[in-house]
Amino acid sequence: MFNKIFTPNVRIALATVLGLFAGYLNLPVIDSAANVVSEIFINLLKLVSLPIIFLSIVSTASGMDSISEIKSLGKRTIKYTLFTTVIAAAVALGYFLMIDPVSTSSQIELGSDSSVAVNQGSYYSYLIKSIPSNIVQPFSENHVIGVLFIAMLLSLATLSLPQKNRVVLHSFFSSLYAAIMKITTWIVKLMPFAIWAFITLFVKDFREGLEVKSLALYLICVLAANFTQAIVVLPLFLKFNGVSPMRMARGMMPALSVAFFTKSSSAALPMAMRCAQENLKISPKVANFTLPLCTTINMNACAAFILTTVLFVSMSNGVVFSGGEMFLWIFIATLAAVGNAGVPMGCYFLASAFLAAMDVPLNILGVILPFYTMIDMLESAINVWSDACVTAVVDKKVAEDVALGIPEPELHEIKVNITRCC
Repeated sequence: MFNKIFTPNVRIALATVLGLFAGYLNLPVIDSAANVVSEIFINLLKLVSLPIIFLSIVSTASGMDSISEIKSLGKRTIKYTLFTTVIAAAVALGYFLMIDPVSTSSQIELGSDSSVAVNQGSYYSYLIKSIPSNIVQPFSENHVIGVLFIAMLLSLATLSLPQKNRVVLHSFFSSLYAAIMKITTWIVKLMPFAIWAFITLFVKDFREGLEVKSLALYLICVLAANFTQAIVVLPLFLKFNGVSPMRMARGMMPALSVAFFTKSSSAALPMAMRCAQENLKISPKVANFTLPLCTTINMNACAAFILTTVLFVSMSNGVVFSGGEMFLWIFIATLAAVGNAGVPMGCYFLASAFLAAMDVPLNILGVILPFYTMIDMLESAINVWSDACVTAVVDKKVAEDVALGIPEPELHEIKVNITRCC
């Protein structure tokens, strides 16, 4: 009865209202309590940050078949997936640079600890250490890029092993990943308390002269990047490959609605497969392989959110990025999106994982949290839309191959572990 009345959305709304009221009271004891709660929540995020990044990538890769056996269909799916995800991150970076939500004259300062542990010099050192001297080093030093390097290296090595070895490793990494995800779900249950604390501190700082213009511009960046990807980039991708965007949109609308309201692309997968085969007449072989794979690795909106959020929060705390470093984040965000965590708010947790590992204060991320519910709904729908676009283009290419006398790809040995959402 309690859970039916106080649903997660109701709890978040109640926490937001109580946070506004607590901040308005301006009582030192309440502010101190909010600081304690926010610090505990941030420490919990740091606890699971690097394990999420590492295990999400390795568990996904170890569930695939060997590189040599991922022939025509698998290669095309991965190629188009990576292409659209990189474009999404690049579009997000373009909007971030044009709108410029963070300027030197107006940086957001939140909470009592706004000191910046990552200056430009230390950031260069951070990049130099991308290739660690031992496997433990990046974890002990919270070095995200080093963890990504080890994850990719281990993933490629796993794919080159015999089938029986891959099965063992996949079982191990997936089980360990599931355990970390269970811890993450416990952390998610503490979200209302964290929101209360962050909103309380936000009101306190707002009363002291907090600049909120940057936050509004940040939200515009995220929404503009997502809408551009959905209504410009992906339709052009379809049109360029000879597929009608309007026909695709009409055929996939039921699946997009499910994704939007459930905030989960994996929950929308059955409806997406039905729409693809019945409404769009996509080959069952292509739909049954490509859509599950895309649901696992094709996260256009997630890449845009991670890039925009990491740059915004870190630069708001005084971190300086060169043009080359910002360009590098296009590929880091793409790689992170491919390994998106299989829990609600996966993109949010990945962004917080990067920031926590870079030792950037996460107070601003807490202010973003109340807005993320709507962003998450939009991202899930865009991810399913991107999955459908990639599937339609792959089906078109396979049909062209058949017309030219090239046999259809054999799919019976290609397996993908479907454990992702959002």
